Amino acid sequence: MAAIDPTRGFLKDVKRIVIKVGTAVVTREDGRLALGRLGALCEQIQTLNTQGFEVILVSSGAVGAGRQRLRYRKLVHSSFADLQKPQVELDGKACAAVGQNGLMALYDTLFSPLDVTSAQLLVTDNDFRSPEFRKQLTETVDSLLSFKVIPVFNENDAVSTRRAPYEDSSGIFWDNDSLAALLALELKADLLVLLSDVDGLYSGPPSDPQSKLIHTYVKEKLENTITFGDKSRLGRGGMTAKVKAAVYASQAGIPVIITSGFAGDNIVKVLQGQRIGTLFHQDAHTWVSNGELNARDMAGAARESSRRLQAMPVKDRSKILLDIADALEANEKVIVYENEADVINAKDAGYEASLVSRLALKSGKISSLAKAIRVLANMEEPIGQILKRTELSDGFILDKTSSPLGVLLVIFESRPDALVQIASLAIRSGNGLLLKGGKEARRSNAILHKVITSAIPESVGGGLIGLVTTRDEIPELLKLDDVIDLVIPRGSNKLVSQIKSSTKIPVLGHADGVCHVYVDKSADMEMAKNIVVDAKTDYPAACNAMETLLVHKDLMENGGVNELLIELQTKGVRIKGGPRASSTLNLPAAPSFHHEYSSLACTIEIVDDVHAAIDHIHKHGSAHTDCIITQDREVADIFLRQVDSAAVLHNASTRFSDGFRFGLGAEVGISTSRIHARGPVGVEGLLTTRWIGRGSGQVVDNDKGVVYTHRDLTHQA
Repeated sequence: MAAIDPTRGFLKDVKRIVIKVGTAVVTREDGRLALGRLGALCEQIQTLNTQGFEVILVSSGAVGAGRQRLRYRKLVHSSFADLQKPQVELDGKACAAVGQNGLMALYDTLFSPLDVTSAQLLVTDNDFRSPEFRKQLTETVDSLLSFKVIPVFNENDAVSTRRAPYEDSSGIFWDNDSLAALLALELKADLLVLLSDVDGLYSGPPSDPQSKLIHTYVKEKLENTITFGDKSRLGRGGMTAKVKAAVYASQAGIPVIITSGFAGDNIVKVLQGQRIGTLFHQDAHTWVSNGELNARDMAGAARESSRRLQAMPVKDRSKILLDIADALEANEKVIVYENEADVINAKDAGYEASLVSRLALKSGKISSLAKAIRVLANMEEPIGQILKRTELSDGFILDKTSSPLGVLLVIFESRPDALVQIASLAIRSGNGLLLKGGKEARRSNAILHKVITSAIPESVGGGLIGLVTTRDEIPELLKLDDVIDLVIPRGSNKLVSQIKSSTKIPVLGHADGVCHVYVDKSADMEMAKNIVVDAKTDYPAACNAMETLLVHKDLMENGGVNELLIELQTKGVRIKGGPRASSTLNLPAAPSFHHEYSSLACTIEIVDDVHAAIDHIHKHGSAHTDCIITQDREVADIFLRQVDSAAVLHNASTRFSDGFRFGLGAEVGISTSRIHARGPVGVEGLLTTRWIGRGSGQVVDNDKGVVYTHRDLTHQA
């Protein structure tokens, strides 16, 4: 079964469908009518009819069917001598006149056992020049559909005033593909399906092994790059005609899908939203990433746009962020609407409560995001900062400067607010960005991406931030280690592990968020209760939420542990115990010490002292964020020095381990790596360095003529 394509969600609102079946589908290789395919087509139409869809059929094949009949008639009535003479091609209009009768008789025969009635409507190009005809046509079709009758349209080739080969586009329509597009607009259809003898539009001739099926057609990207194969073996149009018709209809607001008519259930699959055929949609350029078409081009566009961004004056780059903040607040209603739709769909799909919680943009979130972006916009310029200045020799100065990494690929789950944070950080740090969000946040991510990119000036280019819409694109992007500089996965342990094992590109991030709070024997218990409750309940789904509570053994004797347990349980927290705590406190056993609940649940264990707590954290933790609560400064210093985690806190909730709270403006993620950035990663973590030297004619010449001074001028810069 083909995957459900989230970009085809509009299909749920489709009621009226125009289906065009081409000559290559209607007839066999020998020119005879393909009874099996026509039978399957009629069965699909009957199914749709029963389900309440209004189906209008545009059928080719009359000329082909008539040609077969007339050839037979000619053969029967020809003498042997006549057959020896050069055979003149049969008149196409006569073929159409004979074949149309037989074609409609066949449709009637195939529909009758299915309890479906069909009606024939023959039209010519000139008919549509009359407003009265168009009005009458609509009324007739509406009347037929109200009786669940299937209107079957065909161009009336028998009396058409146009002559073969019908290749000019000067008329109102010029083949049955363009007729189908015209009818879809005229009759206000919700969808046009063009059935072909191939699976859809390919990047080249379908017979070429290098050609790939294009699932979504982006006119701006593909208009002049597709190489079409031969025309249909029997019809007059082929794929070129179908694409022209599809572009025409889709730009006018009618979605179009080109798919194979050889499969017996493709129309039904299309309406189920399955990813088959090629979709044409007027908004395709806004919600389909170019990566689906060419991952390398998408990454290249991000790099080119990032270079233009870096070249802008500082105030202009800051203004982009301010414009984005304004745009988010101006579009808050539509953003919340789309997000609420995602939340409802996630609940209906049975997603876990923790995921739904991360998915929701709660009240005030848009304003909070806009505020954070303005903080970023007003921070000190991060690009081109002189980190070190050295005089190499007299008249030769070398600067070590801050520089953007290049192109970032960020793959995140659930949280649409992450898209805003990541995009704003990328812009502030001058990086190009490719984003892949979870399917559960599809609508939220799409509207946020649209709002953000609308605020990016054309001088930079819309390719600066690309939105990857399907999982199929990720493997191709992960191969591009020469054009993508860093991958940042934000999500589950499984996601991070999969990314790390699938790419040569450096990966920044953390697999788990198993954060600890250790309550020492000298802790202020009121402070401890406040911190422990906050660390667990402020946002249980966050990666910096407490998952394991470690308590000094003396707190068992003075009642401190019971106070902590009561405080947590009052807030609805389910508590599991390690071996020592479960036996002493009669608690259910924890599944593992290395367990991330991401919900209102945690593990508690009893330890002998601070050293035992440190050993436990090193053995079972994830090196994310760990905290000690104590009034003993010496014990606190031991903990802070020895715990080898990205963030270590004393008398403060683990929830502070966050880019915004650390004063970074926002965060692209939290890294537990020991190379490059560590902990919450803000603008600085998205920068690297480069060297800029200014000389006065120096040459090396085996170092004979160079007097190296290596004088540090950093503080004189």
